[in-house]
Order: sequence, then C-alpha cells, then structure tokens
Amino acid sequence: MKTLLSAFAIVSITAACAVSAQVVGQPAPNFRLSDASGKAVSLSDFRGKTVVLEWHNPDCPFVRKHYGSGNMQRTQAAAARDGVVWLTINSGGPGKQGHVNGAQARAFLSQSGATPTAYLLDPDGAAGRLYDAKTTPHMYVINPAGTLVYNGAIDDKPTPNPADVNGARNHVLAALADLKAGRSVAVPTSRPYGCSVKYAGS
Repeated sequence: MKTLLSAFAIVSITAACAVSAQVVGQPAPNFRLSDASGKAVSLSDFRGKTVVLEWHNPDCPFVRKHYGSGNMQRTQAAAARDGVVWLTINSGGPGKQGHVNGAQARAFLSQSGATPTAYLLDPDGAAGRLYDAKTTPHMYVINPAGTLVYNGAIDDKPTPNPADVNGARNHVLAALADLKAGRSVAVPTSRPYGCSVKYAGS
C-alpha cells in the first residue's frame, strides 16, 4: 500500500494501531473528538504547530497535585505564550472515576483556571487507546512536522504530594524549550505516573 506522506499520519482508531502509535520519532496519529462545547476537533487541525496532549481525570490525586498547586496551569500558560496548542483529553468511560460531560468539563476549566486550547471528550476511549495513554496525567509532545517527540510523565517526581512540584524537572517544558531552540528533545521518554486511565469496559 502506498505510504501516505502527510504531516500527521491518518491512522484508524483501533487497538491494533495502539502499539506503534505511541513511538517517539514516528508520526503522531490523527484523531477527531468533541470538545466541551460539542465542537469537533481534530489533531490535524493544528498541522504546522507544536501540540501538547494531556490525559486528564479531575478526580485523580496526581492530577489534583498539578492543578491544585497551579503547576499544570503555569505549564499551559508558558506553552501558550510560545504559540503551542494544548489539548486536554478525558478518556474516562461513563460511570468511571473522572468521567465528565461537556458541562462538567467547562465547570472544571472555569474553577481551576486551566487554559488548554481545547478540552476534548473521549468517552469510548478510542483516542486514549490509540496513544496507549496509561495514566492521568500522561503527556505527549508533537512537533510542527507532526512527529511525536515526547511521551511520558509531566515531571520527575512521581508522587501525589503538591510540595514535590518544587524542584521537579518539568519534562514538558523542557521538551518545548528544546524544540524552540531547534534541538533534539533531550529526554524524549519517561515513565508516566498517576491514576490508571479508567477506560470504558475495563
């Protein structure tokens, strides 16, 4: 089959793709989800831009660590200042911990002061499984060419303690700084930590 040469690989959202879709150095697979207001958003909408993907569960203590301390909001704001697209994705299945509907997602954004480009709802877990998102948070960085350049934790302090934000290496900000400077990402992978993603049917 002829290889499709595009900035973002058009990959079917199937479990079979999930194994290879998360590999750093490979094209980031496209997905299409509804945001908190019901608008359809595709990764390919942001071709030519750096994109951060953040898997989210508002009830997870590890997520609360980063939002309660303001660390995630500061990271989002720093990324936005450099024109980076930030997509927060909730793959929690209906009835599972952390699952939200659009109204609840909008309320979270308002209450927390979070400023992602979009908050995306993935209740069937298709996008999460496509990327093999394991935890909340689980972070990915995609460069303007559509290549996955970072996959892993937000930082190097795998605890739910907000005090541990201080002195931690923020892997996402470091990856974005490397991209901005035209360097290869120094730490392209790390072990994600947090609550397991509560997929539908799991």
